[in-house]
Formats: sequence, structure tokens, C-alpha cells
Amino acid sequence: MSTIDKTYKTKAELAAFYSEREEKLSAEIRQLKKNNRVYIASELMTFGLAVVSLVVYCVRDFSSEWLMAGLAMLALYAVVRSFDVKNGRRIDKRLRLRTVYARELEYVRGDLSCFSGGSRYKDPDHPFTFDMDVFGRDSLFNRIDRTATTGGSDMLASWLGSLPRSAAEVERRRRAVDELAAKEQWRAGFMATGFRTAAESVTKGDKIDSNEILRAVGEVGGMNIAPKAGRAWTLAVAVAALACFAALIVLSIVGVLPATAVVLWGVVQMFVVIGLNSRSIRTISRAVEKLHAQLHVYIGLIRLIGKAGFESEELKELQAKLTEGDGGALASFGRLSEILNSLDRRGNFIGLILFNMFAMSDYFLVRKFLKWQRAYMPVIGEWVDCVSRIDALVSMGTFCFNEPKAVEAVVEDAGRVVFEARGLYHPFLGDAAVRNDFTVNDGEYYIVTGANMAGKSTFLRSVGVNYILAMNGMPVFADSLRVSAFNLFTSMRTSDDLSRGISYFNAELLRLKQLLESCRQAPRTLIILDEILKGTNSLDKLNGSRLFLQAVAKLPVTGIIATHDLELSKMEDDDPEHFHNWCFEIELADDITYTYKITRGVARNQNATFLLKGILGSE
Repeated sequence: MSTIDKTYKTKAELAAFYSEREEKLSAEIRQLKKNNRVYIASELMTFGLAVVSLVVYCVRDFSSEWLMAGLAMLALYAVVRSFDVKNGRRIDKRLRLRTVYARELEYVRGDLSCFSGGSRYKDPDHPFTFDMDVFGRDSLFNRIDRTATTGGSDMLASWLGSLPRSAAEVERRRRAVDELAAKEQWRAGFMATGFRTAAESVTKGDKIDSNEILRAVGEVGGMNIAPKAGRAWTLAVAVAALACFAALIVLSIVGVLPATAVVLWGVVQMFVVIGLNSRSIRTISRAVEKLHAQLHVYIGLIRLIGKAGFESEELKELQAKLTEGDGGALASFGRLSEILNSLDRRGNFIGLILFNMFAMSDYFLVRKFLKWQRAYMPVIGEWVDCVSRIDALVSMGTFCFNEPKAVEAVVEDAGRVVFEARGLYHPFLGDAAVRNDFTVNDGEYYIVTGANMAGKSTFLRSVGVNYILAMNGMPVFADSLRVSAFNLFTSMRTSDDLSRGISYFNAELLRLKQLLESCRQAPRTLIILDEILKGTNSLDKLNGSRLFLQAVAKLPVTGIIATHDLELSKMEDDDPEHFHNWCFEIELADDITYTYKITRGVARNQNATFLLKGILGSE
């Protein structure tokens, strides 16, 4: 059973919760901004008093009282400045969180415009995602995706398009989704951290580019940079040189050696270190400069994952992979971040000279990089994959939390097609949806007839979309749903392709060929078809449809087929064990009444002529 207690039973209650959180954060932000103004005024005052005190100290015979006052004001300035920085971080954190709640409030109210539709994942040749509106504007992906990384987005798209093959795999994912759904504050913090800046969170909240991180890290890891710098003997030489330099400084201070000898040693040491390591430093800089903008955000996500008290098997395993070893992913990316910061500090010319003269900083920077390269490169790809998986699961948990009326499906390993639904409806329709009961038996075919706009296509998509949700461990839109693991293939939106010289009819044939190949490779398949062979004449369409269904019925295939061709329903007379007629009936009077309820039998009433007469009569 589900581990999540759905506190909010309706969308109205959920909207009130999000609105309350947004208002509370707005109030906190206003107060923190007031504090910010106080801090700025205090900084200006303390710094000004420090300057005045030091000026008076200089012009009044170097009075120690003014010097102490100046130093005290500088110390106070530093303290106020630190509070100001912390206050700024609190403002930034709350701005991000407020954006998370504001966006979820928009979702509950039916506005999906601030979320990604995943149009780049659209694939007309996919077995079912194109027909089932999985990707694109107002799609299933549009409703689920809250990913902070492009890797998480890709992972979510992959899961929606490639369904698990066992009930155990579904249950494992469902437990992870339920756990994250219950961790509302943690999820909100994760999503807020994923915004690269507070300004971006107010707009689209651009995702961290996982592929760019992998490419940059791969380039860095594959570099053969100054291998001698990583050897023990070079470290011994460097330590000895620094020790000698320190000794020369001491001897110069006590008057044994002239200062020029110390300066000469330091200058030579600086030029040698910079000369030997400058090429390696430039190579590292070019490779990792793309990481700097995104790495601190990625580290923030990993830090949150590491601190989370996960309980489900899936999440605990992913967390363990990120934290095990020599400090795990957090230590790895943290050390890489330190390297990046060290490279930034080299931009200060005076610092470059002094740090290389007194500490051989370039040598130790290259050595630190080589150590990081050896220790962590083999597992970076696995770590990015773990973050991507958790990122996708956070989106799925948010969807679960946001749909209080959706229920948990029962998924079983039956070795056959099982689909038993009570009160099934399409998730995109909300409260306006009409619920239907429907059972699919293995190896049987359901011919669904009905007038235009009577609900046939919506019903077919209700079956497909809810199956996709069930197999991903997410809640489904029904009173109850029991399914097994099977292959799904649909054909509902075939179109021509003039760029490749493919006509509509030819495109239909290619799709049916793809369907047959998929069915032959899978142990069990459910096919969902909306009109077979629409691109030919009525008689040819009827004969071709019969021929196709008779052929596919010999395979381990179950099917739901919507059609306007009432003659196709006679297949039930020829083979009542395998073919069954269902319909969406309408009522014709002064107006048309659409019930959107599926019932046994063949539709009697059609509406095309009736509606056309209405149009012609109005002119």
C-alpha cells in the first residue's frame, strides 16, 4: 500500500497550502530586505567612522586612542558585513522557495506555462508517447517535470517512454516516489536549489546542464597534464626548496645573509614554478571554465541528497553511491570547486607573484588537480546518473503530491495482459472528466464505435496514459486500476511526410509494419488503434482492417480499436470469443447529448449529417 498520507484531499486545499507558503515567504523576504537596509546603513557608518578615526590619528600626533577607535570600527564593519552577507543568502533562499510555491500554485490552478513541455523528446515513431500526448505543450511531461538538471529531464523522459517489465521494478520506484511525495519541504528545497540564480528562478529557472558538466569533466579527466607533478620526488624537491627559502629569510632577518640573496631566490623560484606549470594551468583553465557557473548549484543538490534521511531502497542506494568512498561525490565536486576558485585567484597579478614566490601555488594546484583526477574520474559519470535519477524522482513525487484524487494502481506479474479499471478518466480533464469502467482480457479485441466527439479517442488515451503512470509508480486517475506488465503500442496520429515523399496512406502502412514488428518481439502487447487505414476508400479500408485484425489476432496481442466503420463491428459475429463491441452513444434531439460513457454494443447514432444540416441551415 501507499506510504504517503495525502493531507490535502482536494485541489482547493492544495492551492490554499501553496498560497499560504508563498505569502509567508513574501513576508519573511520583506522583513529581511528591511534588515538589509539597516545593515547597509551600518556598514556605511562604521566604515566612515573608521576612516575618520584613522585620519584623526594621522593628523593628531598618532594618538593611540584614535587608532584603537579606528581599528574597532573596522572590526565592527567586518562583523556587520558578515551579517549582511548571511542576510543576503537568506533572501536568495527564500526568493527561490517562493518561486517554487508560486509555480506549484499556478499548476494547481491549471496554468502549465512556467513548466517545460519536453517538446524536444517528441518522436512520431515512438511506440506510444506521440499518440498519448506524453511530450509537448499541455502534455503529461508538462505536468510532471520539475527537474533541476538536464540529466534529470532526460531520465524522466526516458522512464515515461520505456516502461518497466516487472512488478518488482514498479514497486521499487513507487516506494521512492511516495517517500519523496511525503517529503514536501525537502522537495521544495531541492527544486529551489536547482535554480542557478534567484533571478533565473523568477523567470524560467534554467536547468543545470548535466551533459556540459560530463563533457567538461571528461575533458579534464582525459588530460595528460604534467604527470611528473604528481610524483613523490617532485613533492620532495618542492618542500626542500620552500624549506631553503624559509631558512634564507631567517638568516637574512638575523643579518647573516643580505636581503638581495633572499629576493633573488624568491624571484628565481617564482619564475621556475610559473614556467614549468603555466601550460598545464592554461589547459586546465580552458577545460573547466564552463563549469564554474553551474558547479556550485550542483554541489548544493548533492549536499541536500547526502543529508536526506531516505528510507526506500531505491533512494538509499542512490544516496550511498553519492556518499561512499573518499568523501563521495560531495568531496569530489567540492575539491574541483576549490581548484576552480584557485584558478580564479590567479587572475590577481600581485597574488600570482607572491603565492608562487612564497608557496609555489601553481605547482601545488597542478598536483591537487592530478590527485583529484586519479581519485574521482572513474565514478563521475555514475554520480551524475544518480543525481539525474533522484532529480526525476523528485518531479514524480511532486506530481503525486499535487494530485490528491489520484490513487495507487495495483501492478502484478501475470504473464498476460491485465487491465481492470473502475472509474477510469483522463488526467488532463480534471473534475470535468466522465469516469468509465473497462476490463481488457488477454488475447481479446474491443471494437469501439461512436460518433465524432463522442469520447472514443479520449477514452483510448485514458487507457494508455494511466498505464504509463501506473508502470512508473505514479498515481493513476481512476477509482481503482489493476494492470500487469506488457508491451504497449499505439497508432492514433499518423501523418504524411512530404519532405520524405511519404503519403498519408504510406505512413499508415509503415506504422502498422512497425506495430507488427514490435508485437512479434514482445511476449505480450496491448495495441490501441484509432481508425485503421484512414487514408483509403471505405470498402478497401474495411477489408484491409479485417485482414489486419485477423492477422494480428494470431500473435500474443490484445487490442482496443476505435472506428467509425460500423461494418467492422460484425467481426464479433464471426468470432465472439475474441472480438467484442463497445460504443459511445449520443442522443439526437433538438441538440446533441454526449454522455461520454462507454457501453456494450454498436453505436446507432452519428452526428456528422446532423451537425452539417445545422451549419447549412444557419446560412
